[in-house]
Parts: sequence; structure tokens; C-alpha cells
Amino acid sequence: MWQYKAPVEDTLFVINTWLDATTSWQGAELWQDLDKALIEQIMIEAGRFVEGELAPINASGDNQGCRLENGRVLTPDGFPAAYQAFIDGGWPALACDEHYGGQGLPLLLNTALMEMMAGANHAWFMYPGITHGAYECLHAHGSETIKKRYLPKIVSGEWLVSMDITEPQAGSDVGLIKSKAVEQTDGSYLVTGNKIFISGADHDLTENTLHLVLARTPDSLPGTRGLSLFLVSKFVLNEDGTLGDKNNLDITGIEHKLGIKGSATCSVSFDGAKAYLVGELNRGLSHMFIMMNAARLQVGLHGIGHMESATQQAIDYANERLQSRHAFAADKDPKAVAIKHHPAIKHKLNELKAFSEGLRIVAFWIAHLIDEQTIATQGAEKERIGQLLAVLTPIIKAFATEHGFRLASSALQVFGGYGYVNEYPIGQTLRDSRIAMIYEGTNEIQANDLVLRKIIADQGQGITVLLKIIEQELALHDDSRAEKELMTLLLGEIKVMVNSLLTRAKLDDVEYAANVAPDVMQVMGYGLMAYAWLKTLRVIEASQLRDVYLHKKRTGEYFFHHVLPLVYGYLLKIQAGDRAIPDIE
Repeated sequence: MWQYKAPVEDTLFVINTWLDATTSWQGAELWQDLDKALIEQIMIEAGRFVEGELAPINASGDNQGCRLENGRVLTPDGFPAAYQAFIDGGWPALACDEHYGGQGLPLLLNTALMEMMAGANHAWFMYPGITHGAYECLHAHGSETIKKRYLPKIVSGEWLVSMDITEPQAGSDVGLIKSKAVEQTDGSYLVTGNKIFISGADHDLTENTLHLVLARTPDSLPGTRGLSLFLVSKFVLNEDGTLGDKNNLDITGIEHKLGIKGSATCSVSFDGAKAYLVGELNRGLSHMFIMMNAARLQVGLHGIGHMESATQQAIDYANERLQSRHAFAADKDPKAVAIKHHPAIKHKLNELKAFSEGLRIVAFWIAHLIDEQTIATQGAEKERIGQLLAVLTPIIKAFATEHGFRLASSALQVFGGYGYVNEYPIGQTLRDSRIAMIYEGTNEIQANDLVLRKIIADQGQGITVLLKIIEQELALHDDSRAEKELMTLLLGEIKVMVNSLLTRAKLDDVEYAANVAPDVMQVMGYGLMAYAWLKTLRVIEASQLRDVYLHKKRTGEYFFHHVLPLVYGYLLKIQAGDRAIPDIE
């Protein structure tokens, strides 16, 4: 039976060769002593953890799922033990502030770990994954009292955190949230309301769970402008920081889902639960955006993790499954061969590798940019990186998750009928991957965000930064390279597309932008992969290990000549954006 293998080799290629991360860290006091040998050791240990602790309980977690007993969520067998191993390994503290007990390492390394965890066991990863975004939010906006009392417990992994946003009447439109928070004489608040679809709101992995809750005070403005952010602990803390009485919140149910069954998706009732304000009143949504943006990169990693898992499964099966090639072989040889040699299967396997390896580069680049923004000393550079990240974040979330699901389905096709039965785990990969297109802002919302906010409202500033980076990469390639020509042509098309969006926006043609947003998202996703693979081809040629990376060079060339042409269908759809979309009666 197939067993997940952590992509350590390819991870190290991206970090050390493609990004050359240690070079950019040399000028930063924070990470100047971090060398490639230490990075390799961390990634090897990360691989051992996910292969040894998470992958073995992925299928059993899916079969057993979570259950609610006496108001307490119980996770599948093996989940608590795996979480204790996670704590024992020091993994929760990897990219956290040393002042609160963290190791102070770059987000890039934590991102690589998160991709492995998503690929090995998506459901289990949901519990600690959400918590890191909460750490970032509290680190940025929590009062000194909150940070002192709560961050050490979060950084150590002793307590986990959930993000409580959605309500029965308020899904994507958070402005409809009704939960109330009433201030008390001691400066605390009492929160009342009902939340649904809350991942990890309760479990048996830690003794306490924290909730970051969006609610509104009685005199707040309607809509998103009246939302504030509150920290609610399952147990009220005593003065000395120990756990006291249970707070006034209850888990009223858990969802029975298509996939990620080992991740508890809860309904939560707050009935005057003691809470503390995080940041400023009426700025809750902007404060939570730190957590939400971290989550969107992480959800992109869910998609990439599923691609990697699906790729490994499809390749392993294609190597062992024998079938005759005589139907199309020139010599009509009836000899059975592994189906990996059949052209239709070769296409699927190469596309799987092109997407999983290409989007791994894009995701790790985004994480590296966040690190570079952290250590940047000049405001202009911080602003430039911020503009770039604003464009890249919705793309990685939507593009990686949509194709993560599509490619899991493509991988299942390699198995034929065996893929549709439970004998092989590819069916679970397909089911688990589907949710990532929905949560943390649906992919349709991400497309609107990209077009309406990150291109049009920004007047194209952020995307101009991105296009200049691609132009700089093109300048480093010889004109005879076919892949350079293909990238140059696509870059020209993207510039025309962006100019068209900005021109139409000046005419207040909002309908056009909304019509073409999903296709713009696809064009930009393919464009980012093209940039990733173009630079890959260059750095391989410059590397002393170019013979070792020959397989990767061939995958990159396959992408340009067999995958990238698909982008032109989306460009044609954008050109048809003037045509009204009919309402369905």
C-alpha cells in the first residue's frame, strides 16, 4: 500500500537553489547564522515527523472521524499522540518570536513543514495550522497583557486556537454577523452569539482551546465597520494564569462531512462568555486579516499538499500496473508494460509534477517574501513587498486549491476502477481536497478580490511590481530559448489584460470586471507557474547539480509546451467578457 513520502529533496531545491534564501538572510541579524546544513537537517526531521506520525493515521482518521460526547469533541485514535509528538519535536515554536518561547526561524521553513503536514494528513493539520495564524494576529494586535498570558501557551503548543467568524446568516458576507460583546466594569467583555463551521473549536489534543471571535458592541456601526475582535478562552484564567472554571460557551454540534473527517467542524454557542478585546474597537476585521491572509497561504498549501500526495500515488500505481501497448505501438508489440509508458498516462503524470513542483515554488516564494518584508530596513522596500504579496495571496489560495482538486481527480483516473474503491487512498485525497476551494474565502471571492481590489482599486501598482520581476527574469535568458519566447508572449497578453481592466474601470464598467474575474485568476496562476518554471530552467543550468536535476528540467519544458497553452482559452474568454451572462430561469 502507498505511503506518503515527504518531498524533502524538492523542498531543499526550492529553498537553497531557486530562492537561495540564505544569501538574502546574511544581512539580517535575525537569521544570518542560518546555513544550508541546518536547513537540510530541519527539513529531514520534518519529513521524518510527517511520515512517521501523520501519514499512518490519515486513512484511519478518515474512517473513524470525530465524535461529540458530553459536550467534548473526541478526535480519531492516534491524533492526540501525534500532536504530543508535534509538541515534543518543538514544531509549534518553529517560526515564533523567541521572546515568547519560539525558535525565531523564518516563516519559509514553517511553510515547508506545513505543506508536508497537509500532504500527509490534511485533517490533523487543521488543528495546529489555524493556530499559527492566530499567533501572528495576537502578536501584532494583542495587548501586552494578552501577549504575556496567552502567547507562550500558543507558541509551546499547549493551547490551540480557532477562528470563529461564520454564523448561520453570515458566511462570505461577514458584515451580517450578529454576535454581541458587552463591556464590563473590569474592562473585559461578555460575548453572546452562535458560530458555525468553526474548525478545531474543540478537541482532545490540548487541555484548553482559545477562540478568536468577531462580534459587535451594542453601539457599533452596521456592517463590517462595526466588528471587533475578541479572545475567548474555553476555561477562564485565574490571576496566576492557571485554568479556572469553564467559560460560558458550548459545542452544540459537529458536522458530518465529505472529507477531512478527522478535523472537527463545530457549531459553537457563546452565552455571556468572558472575553478580551484584541486591538481596537471596530477594527476587528482588519486585525483578523493577518490571520486570514496567513490562512489563505496555508490553504494554498493544502492544495499543493494534495497535488503532491496525488502525484506520488499516481506515479507509484503507474509503475506497478501492467497493460499492453499494442493498440498504438508502431511495432504492434503485445507485451504488457507499466502504464507509465502509455502516452495518455504520461501526460497525466507530467502535468501532476508540473503543477505540484511549480506551485510549491510559488508558495515558498510568497513565504520568503513575507520573511524579506520582516527584515527589510527601508519603508519603500516593505511597501513594495506588501503590494506584491497583496496580489500573490489570492492567487495562491484559489489557483492552487482549484487545481489541487482537479489534479486529484486526474490522478484517480490513472487508477481506473481501483481508484473508485477504498482499496487505494486516492479517493480520500480527492474528497479531502474539495473543501479547500470553499473555506477561507471561496475561490470566487478570491478572484473578485484579485481583480476589483488588488488590480483595479490598486491602480495596477502591485501587479506592475510582479510583471517587472518577470521582465527581469526574462532578461537573464538567451533569446534562442523557446520557453523565453512563450513567457514573453504571455507577459504581453497579461499587460493587455491588465490595461483593459483598468481602462474599463475608469468607465465604471464593474460588470465587465466581475464577468472576467475567474478567468483573470486562471491567467495569473498560469503566469506565476510560467515564471517559476522559467527561473527553474535557468538556475538548473547554472547549478553544479544540473545532471541531478535533469528530470526537473524535463518537467519544466513539458509545462511550457503542453500545459501553458491552456492559458489562451482563458484569454479568449476574457475577450468575450463584454457579452452579457444570461440569467438562468
